[in-house]
Amino acid sequence: MMELTFLLALLACPAVLCTTTTLGGDDSQYVNITILHRATTEGAAAVCLDGSPPAYHLDMGHGSGLRSWIIVMDGGAWCQSIPDCLSRSTTNLGSSKHMKKVSWFAGVLYHNPQNNPEFYNWNRVRVKYCDGSSFTGDVEQVDPDNKLFFRGARIFNAIMEDLGSKGMQYAENAILSGISAGGLATILNCNKFKSLLPKDVRVKCVADAGFFINGQTISGASDIQEMYQRVVTLHESAKNLPLSCTSAMEPSLIENILVPKYLDRQHVWDDCKKQISNCTFSQRLIIQVFGVEFLKVFEGLTPSFTRGYFTTSCHSHGAILSNNYWFSPTSPRLIHKDNW
Repeated sequence: MMELTFLLALLACPAVLCTTTTLGGDDSQYVNITILHRATTEGAAAVCLDGSPPAYHLDMGHGSGLRSWIIVMDGGAWCQSIPDCLSRSTTNLGSSKHMKKVSWFAGVLYHNPQNNPEFYNWNRVRVKYCDGSSFTGDVEQVDPDNKLFFRGARIFNAIMEDLGSKGMQYAENAILSGISAGGLATILNCNKFKSLLPKDVRVKCVADAGFFINGQTISGASDIQEMYQRVVTLHESAKNLPLSCTSAMEPSLIENILVPKYLDRQHVWDDCKKQISNCTFSQRLIIQVFGVEFLKVFEGLTPSFTRGYFTTSCHSHGAILSNNYWFSPTSPRLIHKDNW
């Protein structure tokens, strides 16, 4: 799909419990928020659902990492209807007015050279997610009744432009990454990200828990395509989706896809979704079957010299922003590699 080197970090078969060692003496760095106010006044206003400006957190690089950038886009699912997006617009997932003023930089954004030797001194960015469309929406008109803005694609462009003015235009290395909905945004925006940088920049993309399949729920039905169609229609995302990647917009998460809330009104799966050791035998069997179906999807992918996959059986949604999963002594890793 992508011409660039691409790594998909995936939750493959969550029926096996992965254990991690909790790290003591946490000294993770908190980074102040940057509100991109000018994005609201420019011609093609790039704003959150409620019309507030987009935001990100940036910790500038130094030393050997001065011309290297790593950008991680937050996740947070999607909104597919006006009521859904209205509700979301009053939270941090739809408005910068409700975002925390500082962000915890951990995992791949960690500033400690002993634990994160590859990226600790890079320019490290965490992009906040407030559009509900994985940074793909682009609706010019604003409905006077609901006052909602669907401008996700514009947010992506505005933030990348701002980072360019802060030094990314002189980058030698650049990594675009994201988790969950941010992971999907990574897949969909990888080539665009490359096009925004000078041709000689070494660019990689890493989608963490952002590869979604058209899996069945516990009811045996699959309504994921319909859900995504509603998202694409509402946000007018089609024009920003690469044709070769449209089929990737199909999810596979236990919490949201295998067991959506509307199918578990008795909360039978609540404990299992929180911790796999709480799952019953029958629930584990269902998860195992789902894991097999997830892996089968890879059989249909064409061979690639520029695309790689790192799959684990951990009962976790996302890993790169977790100290315990990124560099814990017991975290999943490649053979003979200290980190992922």
